[in-house]
Amino acid sequence: MRDGSLIPRFGRARRDPSKAVLEGLHPVKHALRFGAEIEELVTPDRAALLALAQRLAPDVAAQLGERAREVEPELFERLAPLPPSTGAIALAARPALDAAAVLASDAAAPVVLLEDPRDLGNIGACVRVAAAADAAGVLTTGGHDPWHPDALRGSAGLHFALPVARLRDPGALAAGPRPLLALDPEGAEQLRPGSLPPRSVLAFGTERHGLSAELLGAAQARLSIPMRPGVSSLNLATSVAAVMFAWRLSGGA
Repeated sequence: MRDGSLIPRFGRARRDPSKAVLEGLHPVKHALRFGAEIEELVTPDRAALLALAQRLAPDVAAQLGERAREVEPELFERLAPLPPSTGAIALAARPALDAAAVLASDAAAPVVLLEDPRDLGNIGACVRVAAAADAAGVLTTGGHDPWHPDALRGSAGLHFALPVARLRDPGALAAGPRPLLALDPEGAEQLRPGSLPPRSVLAFGTERHGLSAELLGAAQARLSIPMRPGVSSLNLATSVAAVMFAWRLSGGA
């Protein structure tokens, strides 16, 4: 493959639902740790990248060294809207995932549901905290692809650590075996340690719009996060982190 063909290849991958574009060493590092199939990995300075990997990710440095190939800096700069300063951009195969299978899984951990999230970086941050807390998966509704390169950048590649998929049929929530719990600032019941069923679906809305009336109506309970008076809301990823670690630290994992 001629190096010049990398530009259209990476461009097509950004629109390909079977591909993942990984921008930076940290997304590549996590993708390798969690078994991603790396199809292409390029860098403008292979020696510098390998030295950085030895310092920050020695467990995958050998794998990275096997895959990385050096390209001209001018070409590297054209492979992403904001070329990563860590000098690595990769293409990986996106795992084939079914949202209904995530809901039906036997994993004794909650599934995080993000209803119509608007910010790609925030989607990635939610995936990152969900992976850290060992959630059973992250599902999204709405128009954004949760595997968009900006979301992958926000998650540092931790999409590969747990199932992440778009839920196209919200009716699957009612049909599934997991109870649906809505995180709602006006919820009558406050989140307490040990109050979350391990196999629940935890639904989060956007900071501005909250959850839809349809989802609130379908929820079996509405929970609020206890906060200081006068503080009206939390950032979406912060809310996910607070709830997931309340579950984890209460013995949920």
